[in-house]
Amino acid sequence: MPLADLTCLVVEDNEFQRRWLVAMLANLGATGVIEAADGLTALALLEDPQRHIDICFIDLNMPGMDGMELIRHMGKSANPVSIILASALDPSLIFSVESMSQAYGVNLLGTITKPATPEGLEALLRRYTAPPVRLQATTDLPATPTLEDILQGLQDDQFVPYFQPKVELASGKVKGVEAFARWEHPQLGVIAPHAFIPQLEASSRIDLLSWSIIRKSAAACRALHDAGHPIGVSINLASQPLDALEFADHFASCMAAHDVDPASITIEISESASRTELPGFLENLARLRMKGFVLAVDDYGTANTSLQHQLRIPFSELKIDRSFVVGAARNETLGLALASSLELAQKLKRESTAVGVETRQDWDLLHKLGCTNAQGYYIAKPMAFKALPGWIAEWSQFF
Repeated sequence: MPLADLTCLVVEDNEFQRRWLVAMLANLGATGVIEAADGLTALALLEDPQRHIDICFIDLNMPGMDGMELIRHMGKSANPVSIILASALDPSLIFSVESMSQAYGVNLLGTITKPATPEGLEALLRRYTAPPVRLQATTDLPATPTLEDILQGLQDDQFVPYFQPKVELASGKVKGVEAFARWEHPQLGVIAPHAFIPQLEASSRIDLLSWSIIRKSAAACRALHDAGHPIGVSINLASQPLDALEFADHFASCMAAHDVDPASITIEISESASRTELPGFLENLARLRMKGFVLAVDDYGTANTSLQHQLRIPFSELKIDRSFVVGAARNETLGLALASSLELAQKLKRESTAVGVETRQDWDLLHKLGCTNAQGYYIAKPMAFKALPGWIAEWSQFF
């Protein structure tokens, strides 16, 4: 979206710094820029129903309501305003505030270190994407779907996998795709997983969704191979289906029915959802590995689990969570944590895949650190299957 179409709010108590940032925004093409010298004034502007603000630049160290308190209030607001932090504070402190912002649910585009530069500012502004506009429903479906709505959607076969490409860093070649569940609702459009997965898990119905995505992912894998794209497909699995002792056999039968080689399928187990204390869970994973399927530990580094706990899973791939990737190229502490995770994968002789690769800087750092694969918006967003062959063909022109 052109910067001229956006409204920016600059919150900075230092007048010189504020004017400097406003001038840079104007030079980059911004026409709607509002100024605030403190957090209270900014909050009033953000809560004004007559105003629409797209991006808010926030200085952290301000008298009265500081930047952190302002971010906390923004996290409680229903207005989807993206933020860019502006600070000269210690990088470790900035990293903590960035983590806090994300925990509050605020869309953080990044941080500019004072004094700001036009190049750094422009790079962060390019990350902005307009929040999705929710379609007006023509039915009585509530804003938050009920379990009954979700089960009806499953019965009507409205849930499909969207696929995000995974690329080998050394060669740039498409290595595979990861399947993400989406609800293609006839009135509300495409609905993200956070609107339906928690309810399915809480009601022990997640296996209904899991098997729907498994079958459709198997069909997609077969179709890709038939079209001349012999790449792998990764499928995320919740822990509940894996508790059933017959799961491994049923999963293998499903793949065989679609003539899919087990080596083409990666089963991703979230680190936080793994239940390695349950023998049935471990037996299923061992059987799947024996049958030739690839196992990956997903979201590595996000759960309070020991390494010994994770090593019980016979995994072949370690997926580094985006929280270790985004910003690692400019944050020394984060970069060290990322390097440590990748070093572990290398020493265990496992493949590594970094999730959340959003910039060329992220890509270059991961390549330098020896990461195997990259996945993220810098490469491609998750897409419907019908768009995938065309994207692969276009990407492959350059590698």
